[in-house]
Amino acid sequence: MAEAIALIDYGAGNLHSVYNALKAAGAQHVAVTADPKLVRGAKRVVLPGVGAFGACRKELWSIPGMIDALEESVLQKRVPFLGICVGMQLLADRGLEHGSHKGLGWIGGEVHLIERTDPHIRVPHMGWNDVGLTPHHGDHDLIDEGEAYFLHSYHFVPEDGHDIAAMTDHGGGLVAAVARDNIVGVQFHPEKSQAYGIDLLRRFLEWRP
Repeated sequence: MAEAIALIDYGAGNLHSVYNALKAAGAQHVAVTADPKLVRGAKRVVLPGVGAFGACRKELWSIPGMIDALEESVLQKRVPFLGICVGMQLLADRGLEHGSHKGLGWIGGEVHLIERTDPHIRVPHMGWNDVGLTPHHGDHDLIDEGEAYFLHSYHFVPEDGHDIAAMTDHGGGLVAAVARDNIVGVQFHPEKSQAYGIDLLRRFLEWRP
């Protein structure tokens, strides 16, 4: 029987493109859902996200029972979890986009505006860029070196460097992926990263943390 994958529906703009990418990667049963019961019963959880941290946070928290269901599934049952773009940023303690907004707090750190240290560097960070592994990517072999598509103005700054699985360079180092136990988040968009992104999603479907 195919594993049920819960793709969280809270109005994220990249929801359907992530769904299509998961199917292209070989997923048989992807439930696009805002139902906490389905999240509790899922074997894998994917949290997409585009836009502002605070707006995404508001929409996710507005679904009755969703945060409790996510914590039960991911933190207690240790179901494999993948956060994409803002879905990755929501793992932080808080985001500082248009005010201070509390995140899930699953991986300690904050989400800050990308600083323009070089006048030739544009914000938002948009387009294709290299993804390089860090010495701390450990057993999280979901992440591989390659080239991925990014689109963001804010970036995740983890408290513990051991949570950083991959970096990219845009006028300085930016976190491209975080990982801890059964939790992985990527700043880039695998659904827009062609073969590189599909390969990552395929590994996620097979991952046994």
